[in-house]
Amino acid sequence: MKTSIRVLVIAAAALMIFSTTGCSKLRARDQLNKGVNAYKNAKYEEAINHFQQAVSLDPTLLNARLYLATAFAQQYIPGADAPDNNKMAEQAIDQYKEVLQRDPKNVNSVKGIAYLYLQMKQFDKAKEFYRKATELDPNDPEPYYSVAVIDWTQTYQPRMEERAKLGLKPDEPLKDKKVCAALKEKNASNIQEGIDNLKKALDLRPDYDDAMAYMNLMYRERADVTCDNPAARAADLKTADEWVDKTLAVKKAKAEKQPGAGGITMGNEGK
Repeated sequence: MKTSIRVLVIAAAALMIFSTTGCSKLRARDQLNKGVNAYKNAKYEEAINHFQQAVSLDPTLLNARLYLATAFAQQYIPGADAPDNNKMAEQAIDQYKEVLQRDPKNVNSVKGIAYLYLQMKQFDKAKEFYRKATELDPNDPEPYYSVAVIDWTQTYQPRMEERAKLGLKPDEPLKDKKVCAALKEKNASNIQEGIDNLKKALDLRPDYDDAMAYMNLMYRERADVTCDNPAARAADLKTADEWVDKTLAVKKAKAEKQPGAGGITMGNEGK
């Protein structure tokens, strides 16, 4: 008899726990829906509040965490270096990382983190997560492109600073061999990584005109630090010019395919 009572008590407790958990999950989904509606209406602070409640009620509700991260990211203003603003980006990154704790292959979270680090100018961290994105989805050309953009940024800035110190004109080659050698040592790996990643992006999307434009820029970076080999420098500049031509050709072809870009238009067929 005592055993039967004990079993009934345990069963009742389990049922109560299950009922409470189920109720929390329902309430969490209700908060998620309210948050989505607020987000769609650009009421981001209200949306954040709903998403936070959803996460609190059901920590396993990954969509709520993703929306919460997105809402925080929406509030972040790139370039505004203020504690409250930076906190928005950090909170977004924290939520994306919480998602990755539960779903390590969530590529949207990886790309979200990478993008925020890029906007915060934390370039090495941004590249780290864009590389992870290429591992999770090798057929997506955009993370390869993003790595290359960061590579160019990291090479262009120090090179232009050194050129400014030397008082060089835009098309004037680096004549100071010591400065040129130092820049080559500093930038060579990023330049090659950038070119390699742009090639991968273009293999996946042959008409990727943004990648073509940066291929031009990367070859110009390489040309400017090839100070000990005039022939190689000239070859790189020639290749850069060829990428300019390719970029313009692709942009023109895309523009011609846009509605209203020429040809037959609605209502003029018989005229």
